[in-house]
Amino acid sequence: MAQTSIEWTELTWNPVTGCTKISAGCKFCYAEVMSRRLKAMGVDKYKDGFKKVRIHEDALRIPYTWKKSKVVFVNSMSDLFHKDVPLEFIQRVFQVMRDNGQHVFQVLTKRADRLAEISDQLTWPHNIWMGVSVEDERVTERIDFLRACGARVKFLSCEPLIGPLPNLNLKAIDWVIVGGESGHNPRPMNPDWVLDIQEQCQQANVAFFFKQWGGKNKKKAGRELNGKTYDEMPEVELLRNI
Repeated sequence: MAQTSIEWTELTWNPVTGCTKISAGCKFCYAEVMSRRLKAMGVDKYKDGFKKVRIHEDALRIPYTWKKSKVVFVNSMSDLFHKDVPLEFIQRVFQVMRDNGQHVFQVLTKRADRLAEISDQLTWPHNIWMGVSVEDERVTERIDFLRACGARVKFLSCEPLIGPLPNLNLKAIDWVIVGGESGHNPRPMNPDWVLDIQEQCQQANVAFFFKQWGGKNKKKAGRELNGKTYDEMPEVELLRNI
């Protein structure tokens, strides 16, 4: 468990680490960069590098130790639905989340096809929010796979947004996060792309969260859109109490 600066969550929890690139959004993966740093620091969890997918049995105990309700991003350093993560382990992660219904667990994947394939073999309590990454129009089929899963709350992470998404099908989608790429060589994000997604969310009555403009200096670029900050989320407290 770790505190995080990610604006739309409170903690990160990584029962799996390591990943492989699957689409254009992965080009400048922040988790890959962070893994290299952690490996250089001698952190055992990252000793095999980023491309080696590892499961961490000991991490399954961590949520049981949290005393206060948390909003938790699951596997910020991996993808729970990676082909190298056994179904049995995914089921155990889901059981931990089910056992800890006082917390909201946010799971995000780019492997939406596997998500749909095994969804009926997973238990979906109210406190699991399931999301897919949608960085441009080439991967919008992930939304259909997401819609087919059993999660009560479904969300899209359009980060890094590297192309327009003019015709999003937001049926059964509860939340959309948008953010620009950051780092040493970020791909630019057109403000019109962001405004269009915000308008689509408003028309569909979907919560909209603008995370950042990104760029080489993301703090300086800020996260205001239309002169305001968009921090909309599904009703966390309501879901926690169901």
